[in-house]
Amino acid sequence: MLQKDGDIDEDVRHRISAGWLKWRQASGVLCDKKVPQRLKGKFYRTAIRPAMLYGAECWPTKRRHVQQLSVAEMRMLRWFCGHTRRDRVRNEEIRDRVGVAPIEEKLIQHRLRWFGHVQRRPPEAPVRSGVLKRGDNVKRGRGRPKLTWNETVKRDLKEWNIAKKLAMDRNAWRLAINVPEP
Repeated sequence: MLQKDGDIDEDVRHRISAGWLKWRQASGVLCDKKVPQRLKGKFYRTAIRPAMLYGAECWPTKRRHVQQLSVAEMRMLRWFCGHTRRDRVRNEEIRDRVGVAPIEEKLIQHRLRWFGHVQRRPPEAPVRSGVLKRGDNVKRGRGRPKLTWNETVKRDLKEWNIAKKLAMDRNAWRLAINVPEP
């Protein structure tokens, strides 16, 4: 949820702590050396990552927010693989071992999936008429304007080389934004 000033710092911190809460609830399974790492990765993908990304499709994320989520994710993955940063095992190797795609790619996938839903709604639908726009009644201070959700989506579309009008075809859109797990 956006704060009054249009920022999401508090929500990102809350989602990370929710992910760690889920982690602690399942640490008996995740830290058990008898459980295969792929199974731990599947559990992470189905229970912990959704807790961390709940509501993230509406976030206008900055690099530091994505970095915070990524650091928390890698700490969890390293922990249940039994590695520390001192072991100098690359992030990609750990991700391949447990079968987990990077959280930043999943975050973009969630945001673009929501964008597709919004685009397919009729123009008079409340979600299209400005529910996701920042309120103009917020007094803005000096400096650069706050990043908006629309700007974030435009950046994602450009980065992933996807046309905006592709969102009207649901099946093609789902294929275009899909991030497969390794």
